[in-house]
Amino acid sequence: MTFEERTLAIVRKALGEMERGFQHLPEHQMVFDAEGAEEVLMEVARRMRDNYPYHHPLYAGQMLKPPHPVAQAAYMLSMWLNPNNHALDGGRASSAMEKEAVGALAAMFGWKEHIGHLTSGGTVANMEALWISGKLAPGKPVLASDQAHYTHSRISDVLGLRFQVVPSDDDMVMDVRALRRAVKERDVGVVVATIGTTGAGTIDPLPEILEMGREFGFRVHADAAYGGYFTLASDLPPRTREVLDRLSEVGSLVIDPHKHGLQPYGCGCVLFRDPSVGRFYRHDSPYTYFTSSELHLGEISLECSRAGASAVALWAMQRALPMVRGGDFARGLDKGREAALGLYHKMREDRRFLTILPPELDILVFGLDGESASRISERSEKLFQEAERAGLYLAKFRSSSRVLERRWKGVEFDRPEVVLLRSCLMKPEHLEWVDGIWERLCRSVDNVLGTSK
Repeated sequence: MTFEERTLAIVRKALGEMERGFQHLPEHQMVFDAEGAEEVLMEVARRMRDNYPYHHPLYAGQMLKPPHPVAQAAYMLSMWLNPNNHALDGGRASSAMEKEAVGALAAMFGWKEHIGHLTSGGTVANMEALWISGKLAPGKPVLASDQAHYTHSRISDVLGLRFQVVPSDDDMVMDVRALRRAVKERDVGVVVATIGTTGAGTIDPLPEILEMGREFGFRVHADAAYGGYFTLASDLPPRTREVLDRLSEVGSLVIDPHKHGLQPYGCGCVLFRDPSVGRFYRHDSPYTYFTSSELHLGEISLECSRAGASAVALWAMQRALPMVRGGDFARGLDKGREAALGLYHKMREDRRFLTILPPELDILVFGLDGESASRISERSEKLFQEAERAGLYLAKFRSSSRVLERRWKGVEFDRPEVVLLRSCLMKPEHLEWVDGIWERLCRSVDNVLGTSK
C-alpha cells in the first residue's frame, strides 16, 4: 500500500496556475534553509509512522475517514496563501467558497433560507447552536439523551445553561416516554436529537421529538455531526429514512464534513433555519470589517481566525463529487453501510459473537460470548489486542448492562458496564475488504478462545 502520490503532480500544476494571478508583484523569495528543512521533514515523516493506519481499510476502529485526494490537493493549494475566513480582507476567495459550500450543505437538508458557517469541528458547531438556543430561551434547560455526545453537557456548563439527561431505551435512542415526562415537569428551551450517536451510530426518534416540540414549545437542535450526510443514502431502514427526511424541520443542525464529507480535519458546520438569529452575533470591530459592505463570515461566528483552506477543500470536494442521491458520493455512503451490515450478518451466523443492534448507519458494536459481563469484557480486551497483532484495528465501546440484559439471556451481569468492540466501516473501500476483515477477526477470536488449529 502506498499513499496517493498523483495528487502531488496535480498540486504542482495548480500551484503554477494560482501563481500566475500574482505575477504583477515584484519578485520575492522566502529565505529559509532548504537542507535543514528537509532534515526536519524527514524526521517528521519518521515520527508520523507512530500512528494507526487510518487511511487503510483494515483500520476499522474510530471515526477516521481519509480525505479525498481532491480535498487534500485543494487544502494544500490553499495553504500557499493561508487565507483566514474571519474577514474578507483575510480570505476573499475562500470566504466566497465557504458561503457556496455551506449553502450546498443547507440545500442538502432542503433549506433555501438559512444562516451558517464552517467551524473547526462539531464541538464548536454545537456550542454555537446551544448558545443561540440560550439566547432564544433564556434560563431554560438543554435536554439530550444519555447516548448523546458528552460535549453537550460540558458545553452547557461553559455557557451557563442547565443540562438534563434523558434516558435511552433498549434500542439506544432517546426514550420518548422519558422525554415527555421531563418536558411536562419543566419549561424546556431545546432538545438535542442525535442523528448518529458516536457510540453505536443510532438515531434519535426525531419525528416524535418534533411533534412534542410543537406541543410543549421547545426548539429542536439536531446533532447530525456523524449521520447528517446519510440523508443522501439509499436502502435505509424506514424509520431512519423518515428521521433524515424530517431534518428540514429542526431549528438548527450540525454536520461534520471531516467525518463522512471526505474532508481534512478540522471542518464542522453549524446551520440555522432562521437567518434572523444572526442578530445575536452582531458586534463591531475597529479594524476588521472595512474591505467590503458584504457579510463577513466573522460577523456570524463565535470563532475569529478560521482556516480558509477548510472552505476551499470542501468547495472542491462538492464540485468533484456533487451531493446528490444516487451519485458517486452517495454511493460511497451506501458501501460503508453495506460493509457494516455484511459483517453484522456474518457475526449473527457465528455463535461465538454477541451483537446488540443491526447497524443503522455504518457502525457495528459486538463482543464475544461469555457467561458474565466480566468475562465478555475480558475477552473484548484480549480481542482488541489480538486483532491489532493480526493487522486489524478496532475500537472499544463501553455499554450499560441495562441495555444488554434483555437481549443477552443467560449472561450474568455482574458489573454495571460491559466492554465491547466497535467498528466504524465508513470507508467505501471497506465493502471490498469485508472478507479480509472477517478472516483476520476470526483468526484473532481463535487465539482469544484457544481454538486455533
